Amino acid sequence: MEHTPSLPFLAEALLFLTLAGLLIPLLQRFRINQVLGFLAVGLALGPHALGRLSAHWPWVRYVTFNDVGNAQALGELGVVFLMFLVGLELSPERLWAMRRSVFLGGSAQIGLCAIAIGLLAWAFGNAPSTALVLGLVLSLSSTAVVLQMLAQRRAMTTPLGQAAFAILMMQDLAVVPLLVLVGLLGQPTAEGVASVLGIAALKSVAAIVIIYLLGRRVIGPVFRFFADRRQPEVFMALTLLVSLGIAGLTAAAGLSLALGAFLAGLLMAETEYRHEVEVTIEPFKGLLMGLFFMSVGMGIDPVEVGRYPGWIAASVFGLMGLKTVITAGVLRSAGLSWGRSAEGGLLLSQGGEFAFVIVGVAAASGLLSGEIAQFMLLVVGLSLLLTPLAARLGQQLGRRLDAGAAGPATEAEPVVAAGLSGHIVIAGFGRVGQLLAEVLDRQGVTYVAVEHEARVAAALRKAGKPVFYGNASRAELLAKLHTGQAAALLVTMDQPASAMHAVRSARGAYPHLPIYVRSRDERHAHDLREAGATGVVPETLEAALQLTAFALQAVKVPDYDITAMLDAQRDARTRQRSA
Repeated sequence: MEHTPSLPFLAEALLFLTLAGLLIPLLQRFRINQVLGFLAVGLALGPHALGRLSAHWPWVRYVTFNDVGNAQALGELGVVFLMFLVGLELSPERLWAMRRSVFLGGSAQIGLCAIAIGLLAWAFGNAPSTALVLGLVLSLSSTAVVLQMLAQRRAMTTPLGQAAFAILMMQDLAVVPLLVLVGLLGQPTAEGVASVLGIAALKSVAAIVIIYLLGRRVIGPVFRFFADRRQPEVFMALTLLVSLGIAGLTAAAGLSLALGAFLAGLLMAETEYRHEVEVTIEPFKGLLMGLFFMSVGMGIDPVEVGRYPGWIAASVFGLMGLKTVITAGVLRSAGLSWGRSAEGGLLLSQGGEFAFVIVGVAAASGLLSGEIAQFMLLVVGLSLLLTPLAARLGQQLGRRLDAGAAGPATEAEPVVAAGLSGHIVIAGFGRVGQLLAEVLDRQGVTYVAVEHEARVAAALRKAGKPVFYGNASRAELLAKLHTGQAAALLVTMDQPASAMHAVRSARGAYPHLPIYVRSRDERHAHDLREAGATGVVPETLEAALQLTAFALQAVKVPDYDITAMLDAQRDARTRQRSA
């Protein structure tokens, strides 16, 4: 009988699924970061640890990974789905809402860290192109690890959580051009770096424009056609087809799979099926990302750590220390207190998961030698394993720095008069909040305000304004402001996510409190109403309605008819989500 070959990667897939079924519940039960758990298991069961024993005990090969290449081939799919989900998160609306924090703060963190690390690499004798790649790669932090830690602390909506998320978002945006850059720098060419960068930019822009223009016209109508027929299996197939298909198109164009997956996510983020796609792809992403990090752990050779213990320890602590100082400085310049800045610097001090991908590409193209690549992977992997310890140290250091800091720019106890009631609480004290406060002052109405920018809050407090630094979504802070006895809560923040968290927190704590919110547009207004807002004022809608009123007055429409029409439009557009 003719022998039928087994399925490729079957042994590795069966072992991984067994480990995932055991590991994921255990890691969740003991609140261990899944990325770190999979890294540790990959290290333990890889060919450089227990796998070495298979030569003496053959049965060991059934519980270890002996062929790293097979596992890495499957793990690359996890990277594709991660970039697809990054694209879903980075919708144009969200990027625009966080544009200052993302593009200024994130770019400053990447640029300063890349310059400092690149100069050190160059000083140690590396070629300029190698030093450039190492500086950019090691400037990135781990989105998966940091966001999971922030979620476990319930700190995503805090000023530190939002600032860290903005930096990580910019780092995720930088991954795609960095992959393209590394691929082109690794190609043998007589042209200079400037020419290579120009070619990379042209190819990336051309691919993005073509795929984006065609995708916008095709993806939305196709998903609507099948979604209307309520066929979930077809919906899942379409999701996988879009993510992998566009990734295949960019690969065929000589670019990376990650770029295509990222573009697919951006396209889906503009459709009404974004959240359904996230739910559909999440189980695949979780499993494949686990396999990716397990394959990373398999590549860490403990023997190498023992061979250069001093250099590796110095590199790990040097990397984390350098990134802590630079990132803390960036966060401080963004308005966070010294304590929160130091905590954020330590939280973002590790290397990122994309370093394993980019270093692998650089090594395969000859841009990095095998010895340097292995050394860098060891440094990044060990920095990830040290992240929980660094995060706890950051919390303790942050509390001490803020406790010893003078001035009102710490999120300490707001001193509000006892028995205060019938006042207005203003969440967000930017231009809109300050204008509201001026009008309330003229009318003799008492108010208190909370502002997440430490420098703004400090300056206003010095000017005698009842403004406190803090996060308006924290129920304990709202209680300190006597929000339960307030006449109303006015949410004026210009960041949609911050406003949504503040409304949900206030509505959960005070079911009968009138909450009036500034929104960015009609869709955001609808979401805020669903979250419990009493009234919503969309900026773009109100501007359009005011202009409409002027136009109707110009053609002599009676004022009472104008008022009725505008009220009807306002109510309809803030209560119904636009298609």
